Amino acid sequence: MFERLISYLDSVHARDPAPRSRWEILLYPGVWALGFHRVAHWLFEARMYFLARAVNHISRLLTAIDIHPGATIGKNFFIDHGFTVIGETAEIGDNVTIYQCVTLGGSNPTNGKGGKRHPTLADNVIIGSGAQIIGPIVVGERARVGANAVVTDDVPAGATMIGLKARSTLVPADQWLREFIPYGTPCDDVPCDDQGRANRDCVEKLETEMAAMREELALMKALLAERAPGEPAPLPVRKSAAQD
Repeated sequence: MFERLISYLDSVHARDPAPRSRWEILLYPGVWALGFHRVAHWLFEARMYFLARAVNHISRLLTAIDIHPGATIGKNFFIDHGFTVIGETAEIGDNVTIYQCVTLGGSNPTNGKGGKRHPTLADNVIIGSGAQIIGPIVVGERARVGANAVVTDDVPAGATMIGLKARSTLVPADQWLREFIPYGTPCDDVPCDDQGRANRDCVEKLETEMAAMREELALMKALLAERAPGEPAPLPVRKSAAQD
């Protein structure tokens, strides 16, 4: 057990150059939160749910990190700084690093069953500060999620995810009339189809206009090359919609 602790502290030091010694790493809230979670998860698997929650509650008060007792966590897991939330059905592989203010959150189980609601992180994944990983998705091995990114789809192994996915959209009437939707996150992305189609049409229109401008520029260069010395530069004639 002592050797495993030393190995874990060394793995943390390899990812964080700030500490001067292993003793300093022992003061990290992420290390304490993981230790409390090991106890809480053991109680959870033994079906002692109240005691598991009690340990989780104490851990959250002391570390500002909330790891549900049901979450499954592999070896050498490191939370840098803290303020992290990890849901019940989250699964985390080995040598995963998470920075501050990250959420491994759940999506709305519309089929009426809890089931798998939270993300799965494969080995050697790094999650940047403020990132939100939502739903029963899989983040592949050695993938990277940038700071403040919002990820709701599977991430291929070795990929780097950046940016926000959130966008304004209308919701179906049956969901709008409901008083409460768990997590505020629907399971499917159907309401956003129209929005995505409009965005694609806008991009296609811009690409068409860019192509027309390139043709005009090429025509102007050709006319300038053919004109006689001292002759004023001719102006290209843009094709009208009727001519197209």
